Amino acid sequence: ISIYQSFLRISIGFLTAFMIGLLLGSLAYHIPFVKELLEPPMLFFKSVPVASFVILALIWAGSRNLSIFIAFIVVLPVIYVNTLAGLQSTDRKLLEMAVVFRMPVWRKIRFIYLPALVPYLVSGCRIALGMSWKSGAAAEVIGLPEHSIGEHLYMAKIYLETANLFAWTLVILL
Repeated sequence: ISIYQSFLRISIGFLTAFMIGLLLGSLAYHIPFVKELLEPPMLFFKSVPVASFVILALIWAGSRNLSIFIAFIVVLPVIYVNTLAGLQSTDRKLLEMAVVFRMPVWRKIRFIYLPALVPYLVSGCRIALGMSWKSGAAAEVIGLPEHSIGEHLYMAKIYLETANLFAWTLVILL
């Protein structure tokens, strides 16, 4: 139950941040004002320590969905930055060709933007997935929601159960 609950919460945070990061990165690519508007909050999310976010979220919202929020906050800037970089790496000559041949928008997305974006997104997801699990588990250790991996890690710490600590760490790694 604990593995399922933690997996569900962290996955919800990751997937929500992935979708919103993809959307915001796309908007920032097409609308320069949006890029300028999002630059300070993204820098803020990347700079503030996770522990500070955990404590603030715990005070404001409680522990039940803490790992969702923390995973979201950690993943969002990574996906946003990688989406923006991938779209900015799109070949300008291919875009000019698409205009000349009046290529429909969906075909431009499929055949020009996606091939440029995918390597950046894959790289960003590899980084963000690991970070979401680390930060989500840390949030659970601090917030102690019931039926979570973080609760078991905390109990292993309290009772000095090194074997349990290693076992739950292995669960996170897997």
